[in-house]
Amino acid sequence: MTDRNDGADEQGGAVPPYGRPPQGGQPQGGQPQGGQPQQPPYGQPTPPPYGQQAPSGHPPPPPLNDPPQPGSAQPSYGQPSYGQAPYGQTPQGPASGQGGAVPLWAPLYGAGPVAAVKRFFKKYADFTGRASRSEYWWVVLANTVIWFVLSIVGFLAGLPGSTTDYDGTLEPGPGFIPFGFVLAVLLFGTIVPFLSLGARRLHDIDLSGWLQLINLVPSLGGFVLFILSLLGPKPAGARFDRPRA
Repeated sequence: MTDRNDGADEQGGAVPPYGRPPQGGQPQGGQPQGGQPQQPPYGQPTPPPYGQQAPSGHPPPPPLNDPPQPGSAQPSYGQPSYGQAPYGQTPQGPASGQGGAVPLWAPLYGAGPVAAVKRFFKKYADFTGRASRSEYWWVVLANTVIWFVLSIVGFLAGLPGSTTDYDGTLEPGPGFIPFGFVLAVLLFGTIVPFLSLGARRLHDIDLSGWLQLINLVPSLGGFVLFILSLLGPKPAGARFDRPRA
């Protein structure tokens, strides 16, 4: 019976000192030497190299993407995702510019009187795009009120020194002259913006702005345009929009 050598194992290999890995083995920490890949634990298949299929008899590796959560429905092929409009249709809601404000070229639905009047003068001769009913009717109302007030005040101011013609027509006195001048400026200064506003209102219901020429027909033309201006918007009217930065 011979004593066992402290520096050799039963296979004849050298036993390394305590704390050192054997030669050709794997050091502590699980890091392989010499760039060799780490072997899987005993009993588990070796994964194939990247880009190659797994051998027969072994299940394929799981996909890189996370599986869908239970209860979440995936859109079918060709169907838009949530928040996207179908092809060929405009998304719901007004277009937003910087800071969430509606750009000047787009219609402003639900506009207030101040915003409608500002857009009326900013788009002075812009015959493109659309105008909502609120944009149109707030401007019409403001113009009517201004004309009514100036006419009444001018009439009262022109009573002193007024004369009556032989046919009964009242000729106002000198006090009406400044008010008459303001009314004339208001009339001729708003012809172009009112024509452009009327064209944009017709665009909003998917009609051409040239339809305003029907106003040349006495009585009937104005009544037809009044009815058309009351109609709601149509999505097809977006073809008249000209987006600008």
